[in-house]
Amino acid sequence: MEATAQSKFARYAPRKVNQVLQLIRNKPAAKAMEILAFTNKVSAILVGKTLKSAIANAGRLKNMDGLKVKSCWIGNGPVLKRMRPGPMGRGMPYKRKMCHLTVVVADMEPGELKIKKKKSAKSIVKEQGSAAAAPANPQ
Repeated sequence: MEATAQSKFARYAPRKVNQVLQLIRNKPAAKAMEILAFTNKVSAILVGKTLKSAIANAGRLKNMDGLKVKSCWIGNGPVLKRMRPGPMGRGMPYKRKMCHLTVVVADMEPGELKIKKKKSAKSIVKEQGSAAAAPANPQ
């Protein structure tokens, strides 16, 4: 099942939001939320809210297991044209950009769920044995 969330007319430049989106593409939803919590960008707040909304639209806000960020993209919004004072009484134009953000979350396929294998006792003994065989202070 797929769920979508959109955030329109956000006052962030599309290039800057896309930098954050690259961090979470094709990641599990829980891992993506964790990445966004520690990302030091202002647009990470917007992406986090939109991702949380998409997860809620999927009906899995309490338990995000089995959900992944299937796709996320950014679109250009309208541009506000403004003027800044320049030298010799001139006006220097600049643009305040907006963007439209879309996040799609979907259920993971059975092959995508990775199950970590526990190390066997033999492999642990081999690792400890090879560490003991190596010299402690080679000079």
